[in-house]
Amino acid sequence: MNTLRPAQGAKRTVKRVGRGNSSGKGTTAGRGTKGQAARTGGRNRRALRGLRPVLLQTPKLRGFKSLTRKSATVSLGQLNAEFAKDNEVTPKALVKKGLVPAGGGVKILAGGKLTKPLTVSGCKVSEEAKKMIEAAGGKVVQGTGKASRKA
Repeated sequence: MNTLRPAQGAKRTVKRVGRGNSSGKGTTAGRGTKGQAARTGGRNRRALRGLRPVLLQTPKLRGFKSLTRKSATVSLGQLNAEFAKDNEVTPKALVKKGLVPAGGGVKILAGGKLTKPLTVSGCKVSEEAKKMIEAAGGKVVQGTGKASRKA
């Protein structure tokens, strides 16, 4: 028991301020000069001030960045190259093959050619892509596409 010590770097020495100029933290004690922040009990630090300050801080011009995630897109040509005949295409399988990033929705678009039958489930599929999948002998298991967000 007498050999127990705190982990290296777990304990910090206290910063001793206002103990002379040679210490480097004398006179103003690292608070700058004058103003509210220099006074005792100063600096108004109100946290969680609601939405209005956030709205006021956002720039008015130069575009807009939506908070909703966009679905990652995959073309039928990519599926044709990556998946074997009669494989099941799911968001997890697409993430595993490195076609889409993890954590977002997936939409399959009709780019390229599909020559083998595939089963697509858990993904959003465009109308044209659905026709091409079914023409190649595959099928689309219709889900909401929301299950794909867990991948």
